[in-house]
Amino acid sequence: MSEREDKSKQSMASAATGQDRKKFEMSDAKEYSCVKVEIDDEGIAWVSFNRPEKRNAMSPALHYEMEEVLPELETDPDVKVMVLTGEGVSWSAGMDLKEYFRETDNNPAARFKSYWSHRHWAQYLMLSSKPTIAMVNGFCFGGAFTPLAACDIAITAEEATYGLSEINWGILPGGNVSKVFSDLVSHRDAMFYAMTGRTFDGTKAVEMGIANLAVPGDKLRDETIALARELMEKSPAVLAFTKQAIKAVQGMDMNLAYEYLQAKQGALRNADKEGTRQKGMSEFLDNKSYRPGLGAVKRD
Repeated sequence: MSEREDKSKQSMASAATGQDRKKFEMSDAKEYSCVKVEIDDEGIAWVSFNRPEKRNAMSPALHYEMEEVLPELETDPDVKVMVLTGEGVSWSAGMDLKEYFRETDNNPAARFKSYWSHRHWAQYLMLSSKPTIAMVNGFCFGGAFTPLAACDIAITAEEATYGLSEINWGILPGGNVSKVFSDLVSHRDAMFYAMTGRTFDGTKAVEMGIANLAVPGDKLRDETIALARELMEKSPAVLAFTKQAIKAVQGMDMNLAYEYLQAKQGALRNADKEGTRQKGMSEFLDNKSYRPGLGAVKRD
């Protein structure tokens, strides 16, 4: 192992740990083997791929557990923001070659069940009404790009390692990896990294549009908490509707987007029980105590 990789592993491992967390308990007190969930006192749910000995490669069991955990967090009133990360030195190395592929080669029912479970929980992330942050603390390869792309915001360690290695062992970036990767990056970058299998770091991931922020690994958790706190200052209803609007208009022409956003705005006024718009207008126009570009309206 090189000195750079050893240093990278140490800093990324420290970023994935934290204090002041409490264990997440399902209603049936079920223990999970591949996923760890902890909710801190501020309302941040830390969802960790928990197979560090396999660099958090995604097995069928991990998919089934994620499919169970995410709906619980979505409907938990104590959860304000969800952070998806990995235990140890890896975010996720993609699909587990042995358990996901080889062991299901002759079992189409098991392969189908695992495939759909993965698809379901990735869609849960994409459609969640709560803010979701991918905290990429280490290696991110292949199938890991699917949940990464499903999260609203991505913050990465500068020294994290990304790549599409499928070309090197004779398969395509399958599932929908080719799709989400191509949606995130330019056509030239998609072709280059898919065809060569070369790796790149977190700084390059930001440059390519895969992540929003790149920070040193030992600062990753603190920066993620700061971002989560910033999001929690906003109205939950306004956040949810904003997420839905941004995603929906991507597939619309201009006229349809105008109509959709006008209707969505009206629906938001009814859904926002805090009256954020009315409060903001009053504070900005009447009280002169609020500047919209410099922060959120103070919530009760």
